[in-house]
Amino acid sequence: MRRARPGAPPRGTAERALTSVEAGADFDEAQDRSDRSDRSARSDLSTDRKTETTTETREERPVSKLWHITLSVSGVESPLKEVRRGLEQLAHDHPFLLTSRYANDHAEIRYWEEARDLHDAAAVALRLWGEHRQTAKLPPWEIVGLEVIDRETYHQRIAEGYGPPPAAPVGVHPY
Repeated sequence: MRRARPGAPPRGTAERALTSVEAGADFDEAQDRSDRSDRSARSDLSTDRKTETTTETREERPVSKLWHITLSVSGVESPLKEVRRGLEQLAHDHPFLLTSRYANDHAEIRYWEEARDLHDAAAVALRLWGEHRQTAKLPPWEIVGLEVIDRETYHQRIAEGYGPPPAAPVGVHPY
């Protein structure tokens, strides 16, 4: 059991930011169905009692898709060792990172993002660099480019010989 004053963060987490994840659209519906089935199992149904059937209109849950993200950042020159170390830490913090290429004044990050639509994928991608800048000790560069394409388009481009060249071996590599 951890002993600390109420509301105090655990030791060693002072700089970490937590992100809330919303429950799925059908979370409350599943709970209601569970409660109804428990009640119906406990109730004693007689033969002369009429049962009513209700048709519930269920909202369809939005299906997540995979999106290929290419994020380009650029800024003032930084030592290559610091850039590499920051990108390696980002890859550790963000496990879906495919590959990063870097120079002393710019970098390109490629990864897969799961999101409901293009807008959500782009919003997450645009926050990636800023949210990890302090924890991964990334250079103070700005986002200068963003490409978000769905999985089918990515594979079609690769098959036709267009689009981004296939990623170098997974990891962090100099240009």
